[in-house]
Amino acid sequence: MSRLTKSVPLAAQPPARPGSVQPGWLRVTHWLNVLAVLVMITSGWRIYNASPIFGFRFPNPITLGGWLGGALRWHFAATWLLAANGLVYLSTNLASGRLSRRFFPLTLRGVMRDAFAALRGRLVHDDPRQYNQVQRAAYLFAVLDLVLLVASGLAIWKPVQLGWLCTAFGGFQGARVVHFVAMAGLVAFVVVHVAMVVLVPRTLRTMITGR
Repeated sequence: MSRLTKSVPLAAQPPARPGSVQPGWLRVTHWLNVLAVLVMITSGWRIYNASPIFGFRFPNPITLGGWLGGALRWHFAATWLLAANGLVYLSTNLASGRLSRRFFPLTLRGVMRDAFAALRGRLVHDDPRQYNQVQRAAYLFAVLDLVLLVASGLAIWKPVQLGWLCTAFGGFQGARVVHFVAMAGLVAFVVVHVAMVVLVPRTLRTMITGR
């Protein structure tokens, strides 16, 4: 998602402050998440193809692993990377206070207001340190969706040992459906995220250089 500021006239915006916009720990965890999510999605598609839930399969050229066993190895490796990296991301955000500063307050009215402002082209991009409420909602959705992916994935992986978790998702098949829907939600987020980066390419430079 692009770094959009509050919906106010350009002349009323304070000038962006010089210095670091994205700290080093955030950039490192972001790019590790990108790697883990890419591997998880493409290997997950290959695993899905071995036993489809719905009446379609993903084209093999866009999947990872070559066969079911290979896809499972890639998937589990990326899962542990995502889980460990996610814990670092969340704990550092909480400890530094960044989570409350960047993502809150968040209200339905604020999300609707900023969404309509964006559709009218009235959101500007002066200070990438500020997230509007649509961004806050989208990033929080991505975090919660990744938690759901990991939890439902564990239920599928260990349906007997983690029977309580599998039951919470409505059984093994229910956990598979939840896992697939969460994956689809993550793919949708990634598509929108990349589209916004294309529209505002300096956000990519910021996530690489931090400035």
